[in-house]
Amino acid sequence: QVQLVESGGGLVQAGGSLRLSCAVSGSTFSNYAMGWFRQAPGKEREFVAAISRFGGVTYYADSVKGRFTISRDNTKKTVYLQMNSLKPEDTAVYHCAADPRSIYNVNEYKYWGQGTQVTVSS
Repeated sequence: QVQLVESGGGLVQAGGSLRLSCAVSGSTFSNYAMGWFRQAPGKEREFVAAISRFGGVTYYADSVKGRFTISRDNTKKTVYLQMNSLKPEDTAVYHCAADPRSIYNVNEYKYWGQGTQVTVSS
């Protein structure tokens, strides 16, 4: 049973930073590429960032490129999302996900966490 648990969300002012973490248990972490998605109220879940199994390749949505950084520590079985220069439009529930057949497609990830709320005030 693979479990993903996110943490690190909260309330921050525009221009501020947060670091999200996603701890994975129940399987060999390095077997999986990992992704972050977000869902704002009334909107569909959207791709934010992803990282390959050993961290050598990263992928970003255009809306976060240059502001967000995804990384992973396979010894700690954790993936991170460093979010800088946050904007009110970044407000959403952020979910981590594992084991994709397609990096950008929300429907192609096998495992999901429950999410952590990020709220950016203006």
